[in-house]
Amino acid sequence: MTIVDTGSDEIRRIEAAAAPSRFARGWHCLGLIREFADGEPHAIEAFGTKLVVFAGADGSLNVLDAYCRHMGGDLSAGQVKGDQIACPFHDWRWGGDGRCKQIPYARRVPPLARTRAWPTLEQDGMLFVWNDPEGKPPPAEVTIPRIEGAGTGEWTDWHWYSTVISSNCREIVDNVVDMAHFFYIHGSLPTFFKNVFEGHTATQYFEGAARADLPGPEGKPPLLGTLSVAAYHGPSFMIDDLTYQYADGDLNTVLLNCHYPIDSNSFVLQYGIMVRKSTGVSEEEAMATAVSLGDWVKLGFEQDVQIWKNKATVDNPLLCEEDGPVYQLRRWYQQFYIDVADIAPEMVNRFEFEIDTTRPTQSWNEEVRRNVERAAAR
Repeated sequence: MTIVDTGSDEIRRIEAAAAPSRFARGWHCLGLIREFADGEPHAIEAFGTKLVVFAGADGSLNVLDAYCRHMGGDLSAGQVKGDQIACPFHDWRWGGDGRCKQIPYARRVPPLARTRAWPTLEQDGMLFVWNDPEGKPPPAEVTIPRIEGAGTGEWTDWHWYSTVISSNCREIVDNVVDMAHFFYIHGSLPTFFKNVFEGHTATQYFEGAARADLPGPEGKPPLLGTLSVAAYHGPSFMIDDLTYQYADGDLNTVLLNCHYPIDSNSFVLQYGIMVRKSTGVSEEEAMATAVSLGDWVKLGFEQDVQIWKNKATVDNPLLCEEDGPVYQLRRWYQQFYIDVADIAPEMVNRFEFEIDTTRPTQSWNEEVRRNVERAAAR
C-alpha cells in the first residue's frame, strides 16, 4: 500500500452563502429610450417581479408594476390609451403616477386604486428606474452623471447589446478590481492598474498594451494599447472613458456596462458603445467603427459570460498580491444592500489601491513572445 502524505495543513474550503434576496438600492438602466418610445407597452422582468414600461401621449416614459391591482391582469399585454395603460382584463386605466384614472364601466374610481409607480430618469438616450427596498426617493447626490457628447453631432449614437446571465450581479462587479483577467479573458496586457472607492463610486484606472499574439478590432490598423477610466456610479451602472491607441492616432469611445437583476440568481447585462467622430468621416463610417469596436468588445463579454456560467460563487476567495482589493470592493458594494442607516464609514470612505504590475508584465510579455514564435514556426 502506498500512503501519500498530504501534510498537516488544513485544506482551503470554499464558502458561499445564499444570494441576497434583497435587490440593490440605486439607479438601474432598463435600456435605450428609443426601444420603449413606440407607443406600445413593454414587459420587463426585474427586481423579482414584472414591470410595464410605456410612453404617454407627451412622450415621457412611465414604469409601473405590471400586474393590475384590480384582478391581476398583465398591463404589459394591454394597450396605451392617451397617457394611460389599459388593462386587457377589464380596461382599468392606469396613469404614470400609479393612480387609476378611469374605469369605463364604473361610476367612480375607488380611492385606494393605486399601484407602484417606479421613479424614472431619462438621460443620454437611456431609461433608468430607481429601486430602494426602504421606499425612499432617490437623493440628488447619487444621480447618474451626464455623459459628455451623448446626443451631440460629435459622437455616434449608441450601439447596444443585451444578454441574460444566470448568476448574481456581484460576479460582474468583481471585475472592477480583477487586473489579471484582462490578459486571460480580454486579450490586453495591463501595464497600470489602480482602484479608488469613495462614496457610491468605484473607479478603475487601467492602461494596457495590445497583445502581439492576438488580433485587434476588424478593419482597423494594429492596436497599440488602451487607456481606460471606468467608474461604477452606484451598484449597476458603469461609464468607461476608453481610448484605443493606434499608430495613426487615438480613437475616443465611451463604453457602458450596466445591469439590472431579474431575480437573486439572474440578471440582464447590457453594454453599449459610442465613438467620437473623426474630422471628415461620415455618419455611416463613424457608426461602422462603433459597430466594429462593439462587436470586438462583445467577444470579451461573451468570454466573461462563459466564465460566469461555469464558475462557483466564492465568498472567501484565496488571493495573491496581484489580485487587487477584492474584499474592499465587496465591502463597498455591500452598502447598496442594507438600510442607509446601517452603512458603515469603511464602506464609503475613500480607499485607493495600485497594483504593482512589474511581475505580471514580465511574465505575460514572455508568454506573448513564445506564442508569437510558435505561430511563426508553423
